[in-house]
Amino acid sequence: MSNPFEDDDATYLVLANSENQHSLWPAHLDVPDGWSVVHPRDTRQACLDYVERTWTDMRPATLARAMDGR
Repeated sequence: MSNPFEDDDATYLVLANSENQHSLWPAHLDVPDGWSVVHPRDTRQACLDYVERTWTDMRPATLARAMDGR
């Protein structure tokens, strides 16, 4: 069985949690609790491109706020 997270022919979602951490997620799997869809069903590469464009701060959101004095 191949890894469902590395299938270039499958469709994916991009998920994010409350800490603004992102995850590539196979579209055929249920979205886990605590995560929401931030980019709809698309090709693996399009989802990876979205993550690269939008998730520019790898720090958890609470840490980023604390470090930035917000």
